[in-house]
Amino acid sequence: MTAPVYGAPRRRVTRPPAARGWAARLRPAAVVALVALVMGVPLWLVVVTAGKSQGEALSPDLSLPSRWQLWDNLAQVWQQGEVPKAFLGSVLVVAPSVALVLAFGSMASWILARRASRLNAVLYALAISGIVLPPAVVTIVLLLRQLGLAGSPVGMIGVYVGIYMSTVIFFVTGFVRTVPLSLEEAARMDGAGPVRVFFSVILPLLRPVLATATILICLYVWNDVFYAFFVIGGRLDTLPLNLFQVANAGLYLNNWHLIFAYIILMSLPLLVVFAVAQRKIISGITGGAVK
Repeated sequence: MTAPVYGAPRRRVTRPPAARGWAARLRPAAVVALVALVMGVPLWLVVVTAGKSQGEALSPDLSLPSRWQLWDNLAQVWQQGEVPKAFLGSVLVVAPSVALVLAFGSMASWILARRASRLNAVLYALAISGIVLPPAVVTIVLLLRQLGLAGSPVGMIGVYVGIYMSTVIFFVTGFVRTVPLSLEEAARMDGAGPVRVFFSVILPLLRPVLATATILICLYVWNDVFYAFFVIGGRLDTLPLNLFQVANAGLYLNNWHLIFAYIILMSLPLLVVFAVAQRKIISGITGGAVK
């Protein structure tokens, strides 16, 4: 009788190549189906509710309307909801906020990425801490009142720049570290100063990551109601703030078909921005946040 052999390697059970092939094929399909379910169901609910009459939209569901009234509802919202005025107010806040936060954030990221020191490491940690730490709304409002900027678009722009500066620094700093230092050295050998090196060499290379940051910041600022409500206080109409005000005033009370139609109109500019910059979004995320 032979003694059992301890420590013998176990045989690894391997699946046949056909089973591995089917699993590899079904995995992407399952992911696509899950994403389509998570994103498609809310989108379908918004579209079908916006196309219903007031009676059919009292209890929003996924059913189709008996007669599509989408264009009529959009026209009614355009007139009664003061969409052009609110759109102009949103643009006056979003465009300067995005431009300033991208400009200052990219400049700060270039310095933090190129100058390796303990001080810069501490400054970088403090800069990106704004992603996790929520801003103090009461302190912000009191500070704006002391500066005389409360209730003004300038104060609102300053708040957005301060809040989302950490997001830009987080993305852009990692991307700048992947840019070869030899490009900057060659520009300096040709007599270029720091300002020219940044705008002529670094900034053109930051287009993918800046496109990603633009999408994220536009999404945050365009849909913001919380900070706009406390800082501006209704003195400037923006699309989300105007929707909140008209719904709270009773104009669109229980008129879910008009509310969802307003949401469609409010989302169209973001869809345009996303369609323009979609090619550079994935490259910006992989080049900035991952590396």
